[in-house]
Amino acid sequence: MFSKSFRVKSNTVIKGSDRRKLKADVSAAFASLSADELSELIPNKEEINVVKIYAHKGEAVTLYVLHKNPLFFELEKRLYPTVYVLWRYPALLPTFKTWPPVLQKLIGGAGINKSLCCLQPVSRVTLFSWLIFRASVAVGTAALSSEEMQSSGMKGRGVCVLHTYMDNLWAFGDKSGPPTLLDAESKGQRVNEDESEEEEEEEKEGEEKEKKEIEKNVEEEHGSAYGTATDHVCPDFEELGLAEKNEEEDEKCKEGIMDALLVQCFLHALKSKVKKPELPLLTSTFLRNHMFSCCPSGKQLDIKKSSYKKLSKFLQAMQQQHNLVQVKELTKGVESIVEVDWKNPQLRSFIVPEETGGEAVPAQGGGEGEAPYHPPEISTLYCVSARVEPLFLEANKRKGAIVQPAEVRSIVTEYVKKNELVDENNKNYVSINTTLCDCLLEKSEYQEVEFLKWDDLFSRTLGKMQECYQIVFPGQTAIIKKGHIEPIDISVASRGSNKKVTLIKNLEVYCLDPAVVATALQHRVQASSVLQPIPGAKDKVLVQIQGNQIHQVGSLLLDHYRIPRKYIQGLEKAVKGGKKK
Repeated sequence: MFSKSFRVKSNTVIKGSDRRKLKADVSAAFASLSADELSELIPNKEEINVVKIYAHKGEAVTLYVLHKNPLFFELEKRLYPTVYVLWRYPALLPTFKTWPPVLQKLIGGAGINKSLCCLQPVSRVTLFSWLIFRASVAVGTAALSSEEMQSSGMKGRGVCVLHTYMDNLWAFGDKSGPPTLLDAESKGQRVNEDESEEEEEEEKEGEEKEKKEIEKNVEEEHGSAYGTATDHVCPDFEELGLAEKNEEEDEKCKEGIMDALLVQCFLHALKSKVKKPELPLLTSTFLRNHMFSCCPSGKQLDIKKSSYKKLSKFLQAMQQQHNLVQVKELTKGVESIVEVDWKNPQLRSFIVPEETGGEAVPAQGGGEGEAPYHPPEISTLYCVSARVEPLFLEANKRKGAIVQPAEVRSIVTEYVKKNELVDENNKNYVSINTTLCDCLLEKSEYQEVEFLKWDDLFSRTLGKMQECYQIVFPGQTAIIKKGHIEPIDISVASRGSNKKVTLIKNLEVYCLDPAVVATALQHRVQASSVLQPIPGAKDKVLVQIQGNQIHQVGSLLLDHYRIPRKYIQGLEKAVKGGKKK
């Protein structure tokens, strides 16, 4: 249940009445606790926090936390102890012993084979904990009763694991490790070293006998002899191990395929796209404008799916192992390709493929010599806020869910029709019920507004939601961000004695390389350009070019790069020609 991260809804200090109720519930659920142990576990004067969370599958769970460690978690009105409690009170639950390799499977969410549960009679509601070196490492419940397990041939999952050592619930505490516990019989009986040695020998003998008994039981049930007790009790884990190995092999195979595609696009770009006058060339520009355009049709280049994971590591390998390129950090934090070995045998022997996805799209006018630029697809989305969440619950959309504007209209329309809120006298109006009142109206409107027009209803719903945007670049996965997308900002500033300069920023948001844009403008207007880092903005560069060049910048962005006008700010500041006399 806690193998993946959970979301905290609230964290409050427990009230006196709730503390007494918790004590009573713990006492009823775990009768083996004495009054002193119960008072020690849930003290009257210590601060206990009640933390309400949502597990990764949506289950509502309540945690009771003392000294930053979760003691119990409540699921569907039933209390379960955490490993922190079981380490202090090891006799709190019935236990089974298992082996260290099993722990990793339990943490991953694997169940327990029924053959382990046949050692003693159980019912569907029986709670268990599993021991490794006499310390509890997992808590779970029986999925079936003993009779049902035996009738099914002792095959399949017998126990549902809820919580384990090293899962996210354990990590919510102080992350302490399990202690080396003594058996209940020998606890507190350390008299001298000789006695302790004898106890250890007796314990080892007992464990060996227990293993032999397990072997016999399993052999009788399954009619076959296995080599070790681990083979008997945990056959499912061997299957899981084999499946895990197969998955790892598949993943390595996929990485190998992506590595080969990466090298192919790299060599293709160097041989047919990159020209010597372009150097030094930003590595990000090389990937975006050259390598992506060399990707064969029907395939997608994704460095994250390769064994390199990052462009910098891939280029480092190409430099150190193959001596194809030389990469340097000309600006702090920004790497550039400064040299290419055009005579490298590997590069010279590379044959350029006839078909590539990028060659199908011709370059637009402008003649700046850079590779074709494909503008991103930008769409507006909306995020469900806490205010309007009740309106979207029937559509299974909770707080934080991302929806399209058309989907918002559809969900609202369905809600209105399902609750029969359309005005009978005038179907252009919608009656306001309690939910719509709380979600859409201001406090001053509660007593005044009884009906809303459909358009007003939709606009108010969108107004109460958080606006997001999705931006998709060719050959890349979609990026969703909250808020409004930053437009390309064009402005004019004064420098010195009445000299004008044009400033351009936010080019990186649209995957435009500021250095390429600056070079293109420099060629168009025959004026000098400068790149300056923007203070307080990471990885963003300001392009500065002499004169009021807003008209030329607009022409380049609109006609050559095909950026929609609504994403360009400042075009109205262009110099307008005067009337001729």
